[in-house]
Amino acid sequence: MKCILKISFLSILLFSFVACSDDDDSNADQASRIMVNLTDAPGDYEHVYVDVQDVRIIYGENGEEVTIGNINAGVYDLLELTGGVSVLLVDEEIPSGAITQMRLVLGEENSVVIDGETFPLQTPSAQQSGLKVQVNQTLEPGILYEFTLDFNVEESIVEQGNGGYLLKPVIRASTAAESGSISGLVLPLGVQSLVTASNNEGTVSAYTNAEGNFVLHGVSEGIYTVTIEPEFTSEFEIIVIENVEVVNGNVTSMGTIELL
Repeated sequence: MKCILKISFLSILLFSFVACSDDDDSNADQASRIMVNLTDAPGDYEHVYVDVQDVRIIYGENGEEVTIGNINAGVYDLLELTGGVSVLLVDEEIPSGAITQMRLVLGEENSVVIDGETFPLQTPSAQQSGLKVQVNQTLEPGILYEFTLDFNVEESIVEQGNGGYLLKPVIRASTAAESGSISGLVLPLGVQSLVTASNNEGTVSAYTNAEGNFVLHGVSEGIYTVTIEPEFTSEFEIIVIENVEVVNGNVTSMGTIELL
């Protein structure tokens, strides 16, 4: 069974947020609001479960670490996060300032299902200090920043010589101010397709879900060539669409695409 993860920690937007402050108190703390979503990238597994326990923020060069606090902890199947679906992990206020990293702390209930058999995923470094995700973003007071953490499952699971599996996560972070996204619907249903947007700056890909929908998250502004590649067992042809424009903070809808 061919499945995917195009994770997207899912859509990326930037909103205005009014922070309460006391004009007479120059020492009043300033805060920004952040939302953190988890989404998927392609992966050829039946299920991939990750046990998310905490999200931490690292500030500036001194490496000050702040635990966000209220988090939607739980065990999530990354392969359910397809076609624009995501899970909201965090929606909280934190101190404003320059942040360099997020750390995603996992518990012990991580596993992968292959051909109906469940294998534990070893994650020693994640349990100790958290999975490091580079963000390098200055948080301004009174602004809502929405981050999407795109978990690339295909590159994150490593088969070991003893038959076990190691989780070495590859995660890409994006924000509304720095990227846009591409969405669409591929028909007919029942044929899974790999959708790829590429230009000289890079490539972003995702599979369609059971309803034929896809969303490419964290796409930098620019002009892209979008390729729709149906699963190899089908008789449909590869479709290539040129000159698809992406604007930061916007969703470029490609509408319905019919396979031929």
